[in-house]
Amino acid sequence: MSAMTNADAAPPRLIDGIVWQPDNAHADPHGDWDKLGAHELIVQWTAVDGISFVPGTGLRAAARMPDWERIGQEPWARDVIIGLAGRFDEAAARANTAQLFIESMRLADARPPVHVTGYYFPVEIDPTWRDASALRTMLDALPRPLWISVYDRANVGGAALAQWLDQWLPPDVGVLLQDGCGVYAREPHVAREYADQLAAKLGRARVRIIAESFRPKVGGGFRAATVDELKPQIDAYRGYRTYLFDGPHYVSDELVRGLLDAYKRAPLR
Repeated sequence: MSAMTNADAAPPRLIDGIVWQPDNAHADPHGDWDKLGAHELIVQWTAVDGISFVPGTGLRAAARMPDWERIGQEPWARDVIIGLAGRFDEAAARANTAQLFIESMRLADARPPVHVTGYYFPVEIDPTWRDASALRTMLDALPRPLWISVYDRANVGGAALAQWLDQWLPPDVGVLLQDGCGVYAREPHVAREYADQLAAKLGRARVRIIAESFRPKVGGGFRAATVDELKPQIDAYRGYRTYLFDGPHYVSDELVRGLLDAYKRAPLR
């Protein structure tokens, strides 16, 4: 009876995972994200600007190499979507997709010792990128399951975004929708409408949501979102697999505790 009571009192799964953007200052991620339900880690990239965070790629090794063995044993990383080769600068990434494809194929062959559930090609896509459709040949050749991320800088709307993607994106490539809340581009309920419109066109199994867990900081840069800012995003995306961007930078143990307390006061329905 006590075991059943404890199970009944367990918090609901609020999210499915977190995103981790490796850099030299964040090469050793730790957090309580599993307490929110996180079990799948999306690694933003395993090489950035020609510097690799995994060994055996032929690329220059990062100054701090992650402890992949330890990461793979974390409850929030039982499953891992491996990000391939990227650039910190979006314009540079888009201008060098062929080189990133070559590096990505090397990275796919040297994947770290974790339970890999997919791959992510980290060149972010939006409708203002007129040459985005040229990615198709490269995406066709990358390993599966494969994901890309999209956002809507031009505010064309979810239906138009879905139609545009459907014209050129390989039909077995999934879409990680960046919700835009981190830069006040849209409200959570509007981001949910985008997800619904993408799912209607592409299929629900191909659509997941990246909940931006940051906000602009006075004076420049970004800060962590507050509980009151992040909770409406989590609430709005129920029914979709949702990942917080990004865990090590913005989702502290204190924020996790705050979210859990908030849901104790106002449980999900």
